[in-house]
Amino acid sequence: MRDKFLSWGIVLVTVAWIVALLIRADYWIPILLSAFYALGVYNAYQSKHAILRNFPVVGYFRYFFESISPEMQQYFIERETDGKPFPRNQRSAVYRRAKNLSDTVPFGTQLEVNHRKYEGIKHSIYAKSPSEELPRVWVGGEQCSQPYHASLFNISAMSFGALSDRAQISLNRGAKKGNFYHNTGEGGVSPHHLEGGDLCWQIGTGYFGCRDEEGKFNPELFTKYATLPNVKMIEIKLSQGAKPGHGGVLPGVKNTPEIAKIRHVTPGMTIISPPSHSAFSNAAELLRFVQQLRELSGGKPVGFKLCIGDTKEFDDICVQMNVLKIYPDFITIDGAEGGTGAAPPEFSDGVGMPLEPALIFVNRTLNSYNVRDKLRVIASGKVLTSLDILRAVAMGADMCNNARGFMFSLGCIQALRCNNNKCPTGVATQDKMLIKGLDVTDKAERVYHFHKNTLHTCNELIAAAGRSSYEEVDATMFMRGDEFDHLADLYFPDILGNVKQKARY
Repeated sequence: MRDKFLSWGIVLVTVAWIVALLIRADYWIPILLSAFYALGVYNAYQSKHAILRNFPVVGYFRYFFESISPEMQQYFIERETDGKPFPRNQRSAVYRRAKNLSDTVPFGTQLEVNHRKYEGIKHSIYAKSPSEELPRVWVGGEQCSQPYHASLFNISAMSFGALSDRAQISLNRGAKKGNFYHNTGEGGVSPHHLEGGDLCWQIGTGYFGCRDEEGKFNPELFTKYATLPNVKMIEIKLSQGAKPGHGGVLPGVKNTPEIAKIRHVTPGMTIISPPSHSAFSNAAELLRFVQQLRELSGGKPVGFKLCIGDTKEFDDICVQMNVLKIYPDFITIDGAEGGTGAAPPEFSDGVGMPLEPALIFVNRTLNSYNVRDKLRVIASGKVLTSLDILRAVAMGADMCNNARGFMFSLGCIQALRCNNNKCPTGVATQDKMLIKGLDVTDKAERVYHFHKNTLHTCNELIAAAGRSSYEEVDATMFMRGDEFDHLADLYFPDILGNVKQKARY
């Protein structure tokens, strides 16, 4: 293609110029062909892009179609149950609930209900009427003097920087109206978080908003923000689901002067948080740090967030709780499937424990050390639907946090542009032109309705199962497809036995 373009291209350009000069026609056609040929010559001799070198000019079509591949998938290829990380049917349910529209679907399920991965709730023929009161949970142990009455479902950590100012304002106003909390993310408490909604202030390894010139923890700055009336809880982030063991990343294009001022960093630089904290280096020091923050905040609930990795490290934390008699008020468990931020694919795909086994492990471990009743467990990690919330509660969670569902309620279309500042809906970008498309008044209402309608559906599911309260939710409510395989073993033992016997020979 390269040689043909160079040889035939010069012939075509020459002929075009000769014809144009002979008939004294407009010269825009030979000029345009000459420009394309010049571009092709440049492509043929540059060394950075093999596609353009071998397919001059035409190779640009490849890059164009690659750039719109997510949109092509969504608009022309995806089925209702397709799409990653969230299928279209789940995204559509969030959009309808956020708009306060009917969330019913016609003509039955599109799921493969006979598949071993199918999961559902065992309903009761003695179903109850659902409660209209949305569930709430007290957070704060014996060492906490300002316990907080939290909603069962709250906004997970997304910092100002990762999300736009209008997105944060919308989330906070929605949280205020719905009376649930809004986790700030590790970027610090910004003015856009202070719209009246309750806050859980997250302290990450970079100590943004409470750091000194060297990036170490600053108690004075922490106290300044921790004692704000809006701040109801403080969360120490040890690790997160998308990239456990890897520091958070704020791309330089998103690090505006305003964000840099809030975080106490240099604007325009890509900010990579350290992989671990400098304020502590072992379990005992972590718990003393929890106690320090509780005292500095005036007795507000303090806990920590982590994605489970080396289980021995969590065991050690539980041991030290009983040794030091210091107990966090809550522990947030993030699953490896969670995460809104940018991360290397190897970390997103191959590091950390998924939420369900992590919750089971954490609850069994806390119970084995007799500390489960002293704290709350919060589930975070792809907890999007009402079924996800109840599943997390059944696995031992007291409450749930969600990030991407609330992004959908703001208008996110899963364009997968969060990491390059080109979010088309103005949610995960700092591009002023794109942000203008996000109307705060409308989106705040959608955040409120998504929260309310999701928890209302939770109440309906509990009632359908014949349960009266969330205290009665447990794993016996659920059925899974692999159980059906076991039933098949019981119904057809001879047939399956013959198959297994033949397989040996």
